[in-house]
Amino acid sequence: MTALLKMKQTTSEIALSGLAAVLDLSGALFLADENVLLVADLHFEKGSSFARRGMMLPPYDTRETLKALRQAVSRFSPRAVIALGDSFHDVGGPDRLGEEERATLAAVQAGRDWIWVTGNHDHTLPANIGGEVVETMTLGPLTLRHEPEEGTQSEVAGHLHPVGKVVMRGRSTRRRCFLTDGTRCIMPALGAYAGGLNACDAAFEPLFPNSFTAHLIGSERIFAIARGMLCGD
Repeated sequence: MTALLKMKQTTSEIALSGLAAVLDLSGALFLADENVLLVADLHFEKGSSFARRGMMLPPYDTRETLKALRQAVSRFSPRAVIALGDSFHDVGGPDRLGEEERATLAAVQAGRDWIWVTGNHDHTLPANIGGEVVETMTLGPLTLRHEPEEGTQSEVAGHLHPVGKVVMRGRSTRRRCFLTDGTRCIMPALGAYAGGLNACDAAFEPLFPNSFTAHLIGSERIFAIARGMLCGD
């Protein structure tokens, strides 16, 4: 545990392609130079999607995800929020939003620009959810998209839902995490029911051929963990 405490960061600030970025405990990323908040893989209405297929889950995932989103927006007061795809678990998700959840979303959107980047789960989105819908976009040196693309480029993406696992003294910890090499960042899923893919999975290798740092989200701190200290499931 002593070794882990030495890795504890009292700040969640990083440099990303020359921009100052703040990694938030919610799983959001704030680009201070642009005054923009990025979130990924909200997966609103995943619970109701499963229920339609006979898989009953507590129907509160959208409410909890919106709570985390609202708190992050309140902390940073960004001029714009960009959601990097799979904001809804399926294309019917917006129509299944309850009145309370719809009102909460509208309140969070109020007074700022809101951009939905489409994902593989929500490749089309209706106009009545507010904001602008795009497939991809650029922000300064960064390309913002849902699915990361191989090759050397500055990008922020989601899709893979990274989680990091660390084992020390026989005890393991598995947490959502940001993965970055200072140029590319793969964001954790913010959705309450989103799940995660171990950062040691082969899917991440072509994206970070020269390794990466995993920023594991703890209950009160974000921990920077070298790739070599991570363990597979």
